Amino acid sequence: MTTRTEPDPATIATAPLWRAAQALRLVTLLYALGQQIASVQYYTNQRLSWALIAVMAVWSGASAILLSQWNIRQHPWLRVCVVIGDHMVTIALIFATRLVADYEWYHGHQTLPTTLWCANAVISAAILWGPFGGIGSGLLISMAIITARSQWELDVWRDATLPVLLSVGLALGLATNTAKRAQEQLQRAVRLTAAAEERERLAREVHDGVLQVLSYIKRRGNEIGGPTAELAQRAGEQEVALRVLISEQGTRTDTDAGGAEEDLRPLLTAQATPSVFVSTPGEPVLIGRFEAREITAAVAAALVNVALHAGPGAKAYVLLEDTGDELIVSVRDDGPGIPPGRLEQAEQQGRMGVSRSIIGRIAAIGGTAHLLFEAAAADNDEENPGAEWEFRIPRET
Repeated sequence: MTTRTEPDPATIATAPLWRAAQALRLVTLLYALGQQIASVQYYTNQRLSWALIAVMAVWSGASAILLSQWNIRQHPWLRVCVVIGDHMVTIALIFATRLVADYEWYHGHQTLPTTLWCANAVISAAILWGPFGGIGSGLLISMAIITARSQWELDVWRDATLPVLLSVGLALGLATNTAKRAQEQLQRAVRLTAAAEERERLAREVHDGVLQVLSYIKRRGNEIGGPTAELAQRAGEQEVALRVLISEQGTRTDTDAGGAEEDLRPLLTAQATPSVFVSTPGEPVLIGRFEAREITAAVAAALVNVALHAGPGAKAYVLLEDTGDELIVSVRDDGPGIPPGRLEQAEQQGRMGVSRSIIGRIAAIGGTAHLLFEAAAADNDEENPGAEWEFRIPRET
């Protein structure tokens, strides 16, 4: 629900248009008044014409005040009623021309409210309902003017009323839609910037507090040894996982900022460290932003497992291949490998890191994640057989 302190983007975007339209309304009223002074001598009912001009002036002032008010957003139905009333008053004044002038006059001249003043109703409809509303209003007002002037013959194609009102409705409607989209993008950018700043603040607080405590527990647990070594290991796992989470949140602003596709290569290259080597194709590998984020997060989770379980000297290798039909991402390490059945055992113990952070992410984008081999070093001639994950993500055709 839109609150008073947070108006919706459409209200903010169209507020200047409403104010400008009401300024134009008052200018067109002056033009209509001048036209009345110049034409009143040709009217058959001059007193009634002045009364209708007074009605036009009163309605112009009242509608201008109502439509230009910022707080009208609290009652959106009121603006709709004023715009509908604008059309009713305009059409009534158009046909009232027949009451103040004879056929010879109204057939060859403007109606009493003048075409320029009638355009105010078209402008209001275009701002409120967009280009389709503006075109519809332009057609309605044009048909009313043509009917009132009895111009249903070839003269109608030589008169500028219809094309002018249609052009006004279309142009203002398109301008309104553009303003609304621009305002939505601006508000989204402001929200993303505020969110990024808040995440940075939280990241600093977490780094200064939780991460330092976890690092201290890991260091002291390893120094004390014995039963506290397991506590140190768990603290180390949570420290790495929390750092990855903060890193993902820090880059989310860029990935959500807009656009349909993103090059996957720089996202993976950013994972490179002195012990992590990344190889990517020479050409851009474009993929949807959501898919790119999930693949990057899965690779990051695999590298976290390497850092936690492959030993301090282990190296990891990330390879990205684009076959055209699918993307293949490999994450291999030269650590001691994963004992057979270890992943199933971890899942049964409630440790969902691999199943959710790796397999679950790749499955969520329609791909598959396979551990190509798992081996224990005890029964292998290789001292460090390592482990390799392979992610296959089909390309959209």
